[in-house]
Amino acid sequence: MQIRQLAVGDAHVLDLVPHGDARGRFTEWYRADVLADVVGHGLPLAQANHSVSARGVLRGVHFALVPPGQAKYVYCPAGRVLDVVVDVRVGSPTFGGHDAVVLDSEQPRAVYLAEGLGHAFLSLADGSSVTYLVSSGYDPSREFGVSPLDPELDLPWPDDVEFELSAKDQQAPTLAEAREQGLLPTIEECRARYAQLRTAGQP
Repeated sequence: MQIRQLAVGDAHVLDLVPHGDARGRFTEWYRADVLADVVGHGLPLAQANHSVSARGVLRGVHFALVPPGQAKYVYCPAGRVLDVVVDVRVGSPTFGGHDAVVLDSEQPRAVYLAEGLGHAFLSLADGSSVTYLVSSGYDPSREFGVSPLDPELDLPWPDDVEFELSAKDQQAPTLAEAREQGLLPTIEECRARYAQLRTAGQP
């Protein structure tokens, strides 16, 4: 697999290598050692999630407070989604910035985003499956979101898709409102968490 840094700091896309023959196809979609070499520490696996979405379903932008935060490793084994990472870390050089990657089953890729970053995806096909590994379990008291339709974020959603959002995502604040309400993690909190994880991984 090949790994590339995204425009948002501490987020990467992994181009995976499928192997196929007359029987079908095999893909190593996650390698702990490869990811750790790039990130500087392993992914503490606490939970694995799987969603199936109809075309137009838009989920996010979600993030968790730091510490501990929630790093994510995202993969689409079936269908097609537009996966978006948003920097919601106050004080980050790329605060308010984003990057987008198409994840699908034909040219397999995965996206890794560190603790403190925001995550969203739009299903571009019926029955799109998204499987993601996360570094901490779901805690509703520490899970927040910002609106994926915030005009100031200007996320690259296509014009030819009719969006379907959950009630929670429809009511999510803009990035500016979330900052005013003190809901966002800071880059200092995140960097301290990354350093803690790197130290914990040392022999």
